[in-house]
Amino acid sequence: MKKRVLAAIIIAAGILVGCGGEVPTDSPIQPPTLQPIETDAPEDTDPEPTEEPQTGDGFLANGENHPITERKIVNGQMQSYLTGEWKDADVVQRRSFALMIPNNNLKVPGTNNTSTVPQHGISHASIIYEAPVEGRITRLMAIFEDYDDLDVIGPVRSSRDYYVYEAIAFNSIYCNWGLAVPYVSELINSDRVDNISVQLEGINKGFGTNPANGDPFGRGLNSGYSTEFTSSMNIAGYEKGVEKRGYAKTYEEDGRFEQAFLFADDGYIATYESLPDATVIYPGGTKSNKGGYGNNTGDNAIRFEYNEEDRLYYRYQYGAPQVDADNGEQLAVTNVVFKVCHGEVRDNHDYLAFRVHGKGTAYVFTNGKVIEGTWSRVDDGANYFYDKNGNEIVLNQGKTWICCIWEEYAEYMSWE
Repeated sequence: MKKRVLAAIIIAAGILVGCGGEVPTDSPIQPPTLQPIETDAPEDTDPEPTEEPQTGDGFLANGENHPITERKIVNGQMQSYLTGEWKDADVVQRRSFALMIPNNNLKVPGTNNTSTVPQHGISHASIIYEAPVEGRITRLMAIFEDYDDLDVIGPVRSSRDYYVYEAIAFNSIYCNWGLAVPYVSELINSDRVDNISVQLEGINKGFGTNPANGDPFGRGLNSGYSTEFTSSMNIAGYEKGVEKRGYAKTYEEDGRFEQAFLFADDGYIATYESLPDATVIYPGGTKSNKGGYGNNTGDNAIRFEYNEEDRLYYRYQYGAPQVDADNGEQLAVTNVVFKVCHGEVRDNHDYLAFRVHGKGTAYVFTNGKVIEGTWSRVDDGANYFYDKNGNEIVLNQGKTWICCIWEEYAEYMSWE
């Protein structure tokens, strides 16, 4: 596989921080054109003669050597930048939005049981980004591109700057209800971010919380829970907000999108046959620790379990499957990524900071394998993940879960 040149990334790494400092905006990485090539008829999707072995279910192995390159519109569809899968071209070309979602373990109203606060619509996300927050729990940022069948998503929670930086990496419109004002306000109000936010302290241009007036946000979700877990964002109000703010609606119009990931092409599975197996993955390990994922131990630990029949990693936490409250569907993804970042405690509020720019260690899990390598990110550009030989890691088509791993607690992460 062709190696990418890392010199510019390494030179820039020393000056890039994701912890509230100033980040340069002139990136040496030039985004590729996203204008698709129109075709009148589907291409022949039968794989050309190859010596690659069959996987046993009709796919060719070694897809890590056969990534998607040029994207084309075929019969009104094209391959998603976020998942690699074929979707309506209008869905693929429009900008995604990144929504902050809580991940608390709370007492279920009317019972003595505890569970993840009900999360509505989250199974429709193409990418889920997870990172530690104060209190040593994690919070999610779900990135949606395919949301036409949804009315509301929630609950919606407040912002931390490292989530905003990661939303920028996907050129997503960032959506939140509240923020850590000292560390987020300047960034979220800058030209670097297109945001749909509730009008609160620290937000220059926000929206109300009355859907009847066309506002993007409202209350009423998760009856019986504390107020902060009853919030939601409605899709109709979100779209009106984007229109009102005049944000670019497509990647091509905005021109700041590089890529999400590199995916195996149709007909292939990235098998990584020579690499170690990893079928149960613990981002915080199985022992209690303060790294954000380690509040639970043993069977209660946050984990992903690989199912070789459908090649998906199923998510568990707090001793149970993590599910979408709307459809009861357990959250499952094709790829899991550990992005190991230096972290710090900022103040007596226990606000955290993570260096999400520069470079660091990475672990990518796909097809039941683990690929150890590095991540690199320059300015407001994309995250790139490389193997030990400097080749960009190829993911399998489907959803991806990115875990921000606190470097100082990385010793606890484990897999088997």
